[in-house]
Amino acid sequence: MPEGDTVHRAARRLDEALANHQVTRFDLRVPDFATTDLTGATVRGCASYGKHLLLRIGDHTLHSHLRMDGAWHLYRPGQKWQHPAFAVRAIVGTADREAVGVDIAEIELLPTRDEGRLIEHLGPDPLSDDWDAAEAARRLHADARSIHVALLDQRNVAGFGNVYAAELLFLRGTLPTTPAAGIDAAAVLDLGARMIRANRDRPERTFTGVDRPGQHTWVHGRAGRPCRRCGTPIRRGQQGADPTRERVTFWCPTCQR
Repeated sequence: MPEGDTVHRAARRLDEALANHQVTRFDLRVPDFATTDLTGATVRGCASYGKHLLLRIGDHTLHSHLRMDGAWHLYRPGQKWQHPAFAVRAIVGTADREAVGVDIAEIELLPTRDEGRLIEHLGPDPLSDDWDAAEAARRLHADARSIHVALLDQRNVAGFGNVYAAELLFLRGTLPTTPAAGIDAAAVLDLGARMIRANRDRPERTFTGVDRPGQHTWVHGRAGRPCRRCGTPIRRGQQGADPTRERVTFWCPTCQR
């Protein structure tokens, strides 16, 4: 699922394919921007912050949030798409490449001068050049909720999702229900930053260091299966900021206390 490392890789691919090229096709298949046309403008680049992707074209920024299932695919002009046309939400094409946004839940076009409002509420991003670990730790410590919920709140730290939260807490030996104020936030964030940076350049993320299929995670997606460390069956539960935002949690009751 798209988390900070996935979005970072997507932004890098789009930047490498489109930057400094003129737009020859522009099609946003969302009601608010369906009539907008940036054909003729030059792509200035693409960047990410947390889970937000910012494609800068001329004086505008095409903002997308991939949520659970969204993705950007690159094709050569005229190449057959590997997904149904009804799932396409955005097309940005140049003479050489075509970026196709599929199943993207959130798309917005705005003047680049205003893009700060998209990310100003977010916490520090461990993949950004100005990563502020101390500020992220301060925000986690000030959160009265459980550490799993606090890590998922992008206002505390931008980029970690459910998979990272589960794996990070396993490696720290911390139950997901532990109050955020009671943990060593600096140590959690140091490990989390190293994990997401290590996965940033991998085609498939791994937390175990093993690249073989089915062996990438310690606990996430492994409910009922033996812990890779102690053999205790992995447990599964649910946590969230409220009932509409609950996420499935995974933990080892022996290794995490």
